[in-house]
Amino acid sequence: MPDECFANIRLAEVYDDLEADRDDLGHYVAMVDEFEARHVLDVGCGTGVLACRLAAKGLEVTGVDPAAASLAVARRKPGADRVRWVLGDATTLPPLEADLATMTGNVAQVFLGDADWLANLAGIRRALRPTGRLVFEVRDPARRGWREWNRADSISRVAIAGLGTVEYWVELTEVSLPMVSFTQHYQFDDGSLLTSDSTLRFRERDEIVASLSATGFSVLEVREAPDRPGREFVFVCGVASSQGQQH
Repeated sequence: MPDECFANIRLAEVYDDLEADRDDLGHYVAMVDEFEARHVLDVGCGTGVLACRLAAKGLEVTGVDPAAASLAVARRKPGADRVRWVLGDATTLPPLEADLATMTGNVAQVFLGDADWLANLAGIRRALRPTGRLVFEVRDPARRGWREWNRADSISRVAIAGLGTVEYWVELTEVSLPMVSFTQHYQFDDGSLLTSDSTLRFRERDEIVASLSATGFSVLEVREAPDRPGREFVFVCGVASSQGQQH
């Protein structure tokens, strides 16, 4: 089940305002150009920021997400009618013959169980053409980024048209590696306080490489995230049958 921050329509509607600084998406757009992709599959597309941005460039775009509320917000965006929206995860996708699949943000870390993770990787593999690419990012567990998940380091106040100011902060609730859990807090001007509990899995780099190999991918390159140098791995993968395996 999607976390409340994506599944609750009130929280989904403020997501873009609270996450307005999306510098991370620029390098995905650049890789679309780098790989000359014409059809992009955005797995865990959320409120559709990247999907709509790519569709505006004239690309064929499919966005899949399990949160109906997030997709409802996505469908309201200008140009959203150019995107094919799919409610579900990668296991439910038809053979799309996509050139490139992306998982931005924390998407690759929400699959807590191995079976779910492998099934979604296999679903992405089926949705790609033989020359396709998969690009996604994960946080480096060695950096222990969760140490900054506290009210003092994360609190922000954002003015949102029609709603007033929303105060937002994150609090770490449990570290039981490879699982890390936290709660997001949303304080609205009307006095209501909503929360969303989340858990991410911090897989080691070798573990990710093995899971990709098991589902028909080869790792072509591991890059740094330009917006978070030294803090994340960006995996660039090819379909193993056509690319040969490289680590």
